[in-house]
Amino acid sequence: MNQTMGENRIRKANMQDLEQMLAIYEHARAYMRESGNPNQWGGTYPPEELLVQDINTGISYVLEDEQGNVHGTFVFFEGEDPTYRIIEGGNWLNDDRYGVIHRVASDGQLKGVVASCVGYCFAICGNLRMDTHRDNLTMQHALEKQGFRRCGIVYLANGSERIAYQKSTGD
Repeated sequence: MNQTMGENRIRKANMQDLEQMLAIYEHARAYMRESGNPNQWGGTYPPEELLVQDINTGISYVLEDEQGNVHGTFVFFEGEDPTYRIIEGGNWLNDDRYGVIHRVASDGQLKGVVASCVGYCFAICGNLRMDTHRDNLTMQHALEKQGFRRCGIVYLANGSERIAYQKSTGD
């Protein structure tokens, strides 16, 4: 499914997008470091192997401008995310089937990448969950601006803490 968001278009990523996706994630990691969030993705996350896996499983997306230049990327899927099974210090808004957005990144050249990503995913699934690092103030602000509500704390498989968010049509 391709969807136009204003003049921008979101589509599933393919292997021809990989080099640009790697550059976008490098830009995002540099931005994170500069804005006080050096630990969320460190210097190498996400690794190329994970991006290839995401493309091959059909859960990787890109946002491109009207000329077809890729400026953003993210992962989206519907179904359970093991990270979200246990939430501390709060509760999910509901236990309904949900969509998950991960690894949203932009090259910084296009405004509204998070809004476009969320709009695209919410049109597919009106119950979304996301998480972000406590130091990622930019993403926290963007999620709250897009109508997400802070629900509690979840932990990644490696034990790292993340702030959990949810947006639902029933909210």
